[in-house]
Amino acid sequence: MSEEIANTAEPKKVLDIKKLLKSVLAYGSSDLHLVVGSEPQIRIDKELRPLNLAVLSAKDVEEMAYSLIEDKQKKVFEDKNELDFSFELENIGRFRANYYRTIYGIACAFRMIPIDIPTLDQFNNNPIFKELVKKEKGLILVTGPTGSGKSTTLASMLHEINMTERRHIITIEDPVEFVHKNIKSLFSQRDVGENTASFAAALKYSLRQDPDVILIGEMRDAETIGAALTAAETGHLVFGTLHTNSAPGTINRIIDVFDGDEQPQVRAQLASSLVAVISQSLIPRVGGGKVATQEVLITNPAIANLIREDKVHQIYSQMQLNQTETHMSTQTQELLNLLQKKIISKENAIKNSNRPEELQKMIRGL
Repeated sequence: MSEEIANTAEPKKVLDIKKLLKSVLAYGSSDLHLVVGSEPQIRIDKELRPLNLAVLSAKDVEEMAYSLIEDKQKKVFEDKNELDFSFELENIGRFRANYYRTIYGIACAFRMIPIDIPTLDQFNNNPIFKELVKKEKGLILVTGPTGSGKSTTLASMLHEINMTERRHIITIEDPVEFVHKNIKSLFSQRDVGENTASFAAALKYSLRQDPDVILIGEMRDAETIGAALTAAETGHLVFGTLHTNSAPGTINRIIDVFDGDEQPQVRAQLASSLVAVISQSLIPRVGGGKVATQEVLITNPAIANLIREDKVHQIYSQMQLNQTETHMSTQTQELLNLLQKKIISKENAIKNSNRPEELQKMIRGL
């Protein structure tokens, strides 16, 4: 692939960022990095690959970076040395961008965002997702590390609602990534920093905006998580994300954000409002591309009781029981299924496993 890129890229032209982004999309990459002292690099199937272009100077990166933003954004960046935003280039695509400073100058990271929102069926998501989005209220969390496809899964779930239900959907993101068109539902999409002061502020006022569904781009702190739990308890379907790697780990993370004297109340709120946790990761396919593994926890009376009684460590065992009836699955079982179908390699399965010893034991037992 590197040779293909080297043979097709146009050398020595790095100053037209729009042309560069367009060419990057043609390679099917997920990210573009501009860093002083390196040629532009793109990420394909989790690996960075350099383009055969000139090594970037501080001036090159600054000119490309500033060509995409307005004076207001430039001022924010110069004040804080950090800038998050999203943008769309006509006839090219939509992107999420982060500008930051290194010891050598400005650096940029661009994430490619599909303009056409995929359906739940396109990426072979668990069929239970279509049932989850029909819920009238509760909290649904999609978790995983950066670059695991959380935003795409959430966008697909909202798209399913949009195609089937007449609901008011408010999204609160930093920045807004997928832009939804009103089909049956009505979307109000808000960009933190541009359209509202913070996640917590937007959540507080969203309850006065007659929402049916609320998407929180990232549940970063106790105030935001507390507001999300309240919204889920008071008759709204709330979607959120966290950077956690497993369903039980997600529950622990939420509880641990709060002080000790607040935790019993949070456990009670979670036990009554949590609908599901979907923890996903992207793993390289054999032959190229990536495939998602999705660990699914769905709250039932047994799970709710374990949360309430501070026995989260027992949830994993509960997830392994009666899965045909509960529709739950563990990451280990998902990885094993992909291995048996020869979709992923043993090396990548173990490398990406949250429980490699358990996975290796099950592989030996096949």
